[in-house]
Amino acid sequence: MKQRSPLLPGVVLLTLMLSLGAASSDEIARLGHLMGWKEGQTLADVGAGEGEIGIAAATIVSGSGKVYLTELDERKRKALEERVKNEGLKNVVVIQAAETQTNLPDNCCDEIVLRRVYHHFTAPGEMDASLLRSLKPGGVLAVIDFPPRKWLSESDPVKGVPANRGGHGIPEKVLIEEVSSAGFKVDKVVDDWPEDSYCVVFRKAVP
Repeated sequence: MKQRSPLLPGVVLLTLMLSLGAASSDEIARLGHLMGWKEGQTLADVGAGEGEIGIAAATIVSGSGKVYLTELDERKRKALEERVKNEGLKNVVVIQAAETQTNLPDNCCDEIVLRRVYHHFTAPGEMDASLLRSLKPGGVLAVIDFPPRKWLSESDPVKGVPANRGGHGIPEKVLIEEVSSAGFKVDKVVDDWPEDSYCVVFRKAVP
């Protein structure tokens, strides 16, 4: 089902070069509204980067909920651990990710978000299956990504990804086909996402 959501007041589209940076507070607020973050949920920010999305979510799910931050890059993972420790975030757990799996517990999450991470997957089929296992039945997966940018591929190539990407990024149609093949159902598609991106919300079926 296609959903075209209006931008929240105050959302400012950054320049294309800045679109690879951290999520803005307005984008995070929009994502939280779209996914329905609420107290007591267990969420995961896969490929968390600086952790801005997951840490914002942690204040909403509060002490009765939990947030997992995963990172493949060891340096970023250590930085996340230090931030969580320094900020005293008791409901946030940092996990070392792998190229073929999330390393999250099975059936642990109500919701998972990937922001500009999917196009880096070198084994998308295995990762999609791992994401499905990590969600509870009825759980939600939100994937934010952007269409291929050939100029960016030349300056910042992504190595080892499937050849059908067409540049640095991934076509929305290809992403939907791959994630759906793992057993997810498309719930919402938002094409007017900030910074020349799109957001696809998938759901894990309830047996």
